[in-house]
Amino acid sequence: MDANAITQFVPLILIFAIMYFLLIRPQQKKLKDHQNMVQALRRGDQVVTQGGVIGKVSKVKEDGEIEVEIAEGVKVRVIKSTVAQVLNKTEPAS
Repeated sequence: MDANAITQFVPLILIFAIMYFLLIRPQQKKLKDHQNMVQALRRGDQVVTQGGVIGKVSKVKEDGEIEVEIAEGVKVRVIKSTVAQVLNKTEPAS
């Protein structure tokens, strides 16, 4: 390969590097943070689902579901991965 062929690939390599650092890497970090948040869900946490429903976790099940109380006496089953945000964390019992 001559120097001319190498200089043609340099812009493509730079574009890929920029795409990686601006798009791919932050998205992977965001996904990892979301997975850690979902794994740390506990009974008593106040959560917001991706559908915009706010409620308090009343039961954490092992099959990827949680039970969320959205009003007094009204409980719904929610898939853990659809939790968008945890508003209030409860402290673990000592």
